[in-house]
Amino acid sequence: MRREVRKRRSTNGDVSSSSQDPQPSKVGHGSVPQPSSGAQHASGKLYEEEEDDALPDSDALPDSDDEVELDKPRPIQIVLAHEDDHNFELDESALEKILLQEHIKDLNIVVVSVAGAFRKGKSFLLDFMLRYMYNRTSPCWIGGNTEPLTGFTWRGGCERETTGIQIWSEVFVIEKPNGTKVAVLLMDTQGAFDSQSTIKDCATVFALSTMTSSVQVYNLSQNIQEDDLQHLQLFTEYGRLAMEEIYQKPFQTLMFLIRDWSYPYEHAYGLEGGRKFLEKRLQVKQNQHEELQNVRKHIHSCFSNLGCFLLPHPGLKVATNPNFDGRLNDIDEDFKNELRNLIPLLLAPENLVEKEISGSKVTCRDLVEYFKAYIKIYQGEELPHPKSMLQATAEANNLAAVAGAKDLYSKGMEQVCGGDKPYLAPSDLEQKHQDFRESAIRHFRSVKKMGGEEFCRRYQEQLEGEIEEIYANFVKHNDGKNIFYAARTPATLFAVMFAMYIISGLTGFLGMNSIAALCNLVLGMALISFCTWAYVKYSGEFREVGTAIDQIAEAIWEQVLKPMSDNLMEDHMRQSVKNSIKAGLTEQVAHHARLKTD
Repeated sequence: MRREVRKRRSTNGDVSSSSQDPQPSKVGHGSVPQPSSGAQHASGKLYEEEEDDALPDSDALPDSDDEVELDKPRPIQIVLAHEDDHNFELDESALEKILLQEHIKDLNIVVVSVAGAFRKGKSFLLDFMLRYMYNRTSPCWIGGNTEPLTGFTWRGGCERETTGIQIWSEVFVIEKPNGTKVAVLLMDTQGAFDSQSTIKDCATVFALSTMTSSVQVYNLSQNIQEDDLQHLQLFTEYGRLAMEEIYQKPFQTLMFLIRDWSYPYEHAYGLEGGRKFLEKRLQVKQNQHEELQNVRKHIHSCFSNLGCFLLPHPGLKVATNPNFDGRLNDIDEDFKNELRNLIPLLLAPENLVEKEISGSKVTCRDLVEYFKAYIKIYQGEELPHPKSMLQATAEANNLAAVAGAKDLYSKGMEQVCGGDKPYLAPSDLEQKHQDFRESAIRHFRSVKKMGGEEFCRRYQEQLEGEIEEIYANFVKHNDGKNIFYAARTPATLFAVMFAMYIISGLTGFLGMNSIAALCNLVLGMALISFCTWAYVKYSGEFREVGTAIDQIAEAIWEQVLKPMSDNLMEDHMRQSVKNSIKAGLTEQVAHHARLKTD
């Protein structure tokens, strides 16, 4: 499956995430001049007069089975989340209708995605990106004070809104300063860590969006905490596993967006304050624990460019008003000012980052194929399933208990029938096996384990199965010490040769030449097998051939010779008993006869 996404390898351009300018606006290449204060405080009326450039309203998401119409821009779901089996499905027809349009399919693509925990304002942010894209030539692109915010569906509250992955149905064609035209696609993702998503669901959505985007905005609340970095490590590693083997950083730009930043006295709002804050958070120190160092090294190794932007809280009206619909007059001025800096930082023509995979630029047509290949990988069982910290710890805890119990069993059996111990009767070996098995299971149960009774029972069953496998090996080892068992193969072959020799002679004497010839053939094969087996045992070469001869000889012994010997032994015993009884009766009769004579 990974071969479907192979690309030519070349070196990625290294894009610095730092800047000396106190108000930089650089993510990719070039910079954007900051809007003037007059533009920042322009009245809503000026914006409302530009009716031709206004952002079109969006309808509800269409069902995946409906025809995707592109005449009216709106969010289209391309990755569908199935809650019943926690699987994802790509709506190929919807994706192709958007990306395979004649005027864009061969253009290099820029994909800006927003990902992070649920109910943290990802769709809200994307709608301001849409306002910029539709009104980027206007200094008042941010909108009028009384205009509701439309585009990707969003709402207040504590329940999730977006599921799967959505993209905006209109792909924007932008001319960069060097004259080349690129296609810009905006992507919204299902929020992570809601009450209906597993860790695998969260990892799959984040990984898919990171693999297919050129700029991934990692939307976080208030701070960058250690668990945020650990989740990022898990999600990016899950994405890297699905990609072709790589010899460079697999992903492009990651922008940490810290919402509701409450410490501007330590690090100022914006990109410069975010840069200093991120450097401090991702710094690898010698006195750090190895686990903390590995997380930071992993993040640096995955992305070509790291950035951070500190965004203030939008205000209490936004957070507490259930009727808030995105009007700017309900949003704090600090938030709006920083938003005017953030959006051009990501979407201004000179800052656009074209999507690359393995050093090759990706067109809209290419991205369709990558989506198809990646979703197939995540639908299959090729990749390991990510687990929660509790589940991973419980598994490790139970596996350690299984290993300890197995070791206890193995040591006990080694003392009974180990390498230098003499042959032990099978019945005694079976009894020792049962004793040590019960001891091992008691040891497993006595260890304090996480996960609960039902979870631990699976590992007890695993322990019992592995103990039976170990016991089977000890039985073979013990049988190998039995000289008669070791001689079974040559004895069986000799018996076959002797029987065939006698039968061949008798049938030849009686004129049944065909049967005699068949017996001679079997005799010859048995002789060749015996010679081959002797060479294998002497030289140690061709062990597979020797094993096959042993198996054939054992089958002959079990199916033919042993039943015959058992029957002969049984007949002999029966005849011996009869003879003993007859002799006893004869002696009693003779004794009575002597008594009468006397």
